[in-house]
Amino acid sequence: MDRSDGTTETGRARAYHHGDLRNALLDAARTILEEESLAELSLRAVARKAGVSHAAPYRHFPNHEALLAELATEGFAELRDEIGSVVNSPDVESDRIAKIGAAYMRFVARRPALASLMFGPQLPNRDSFPKLGEMADAVGSEIGTALHDSALGLAVWAAVHGLAMLILRNVVDLGQRKSGLDVLPSRAEIILRSLFSTRRD
Repeated sequence: MDRSDGTTETGRARAYHHGDLRNALLDAARTILEEESLAELSLRAVARKAGVSHAAPYRHFPNHEALLAELATEGFAELRDEIGSVVNSPDVESDRIAKIGAAYMRFVARRPALASLMFGPQLPNRDSFPKLGEMADAVGSEIGTALHDSALGLAVWAAVHGLAMLILRNVVDLGQRKSGLDVLPSRAEIILRSLFSTRRD
């Protein structure tokens, strides 16, 4: 039966195992996104996965888009960290553009559903979620700072992101149809080296 704290008898232990209801809901949402699909990610499905009542998610997420915005915000933070970990390595100084592209593609290969959510039409009211915009901007800033040129950073981001979206939609095949998404980082490096071959870091 439903309890006043939003959990069910069967789901109470699972929700509190995660520390609090909000984290339990987010854990459930991440699992659905990664193991099922974005299309399956509803508030009702999240509640069911977390073992709480159908009304419980509304305590922290007023609507479906708010939950998706939180997941996308986390995704942008993870992507920024992925890029930052590469550009802060001393061995990439002479090949920063290619390494940034590879880092971007590693994220896309590891989190394809999340990447699709972050840039897809499921978030039509992005201006209603300031943190989402801030974290998206932080990705561009990370790339621009790494390349010491904000315009070049935007060009690199546009190039690698466009390639990533073409791949995720199976418009372009860089070998992923046969070998899987793990081939993408190395292929992205090759393409970016060719595209920006006249540039010297």
